[in-house]
Amino acid sequence: MAKEITLAQLQTMVERSGLKLTGEEVEKLLPGINRSHNQIMELRELITDSIEPASAFAASRIEKEVANRWRS
Repeated sequence: MAKEITLAQLQTMVERSGLKLTGEEVEKLLPGINRSHNQIMELRELITDSIEPASAFAASRIEKEVANRWRS
């Protein structure tokens, strides 16, 4: 599990972003913020650069196929 965001850290983020939230509103947001943060960290663990994508898009191949259709 990722390190949790503290109330003080969230309050700092809120202030820096220019949001006008009360302390109570920030406290209510904290559990959801931490849940989302943990989900993001879990997804990042799954991403690896060593695995090739299942498929790849090649625009040049599509352009050639479309050009060939119009020539026919």
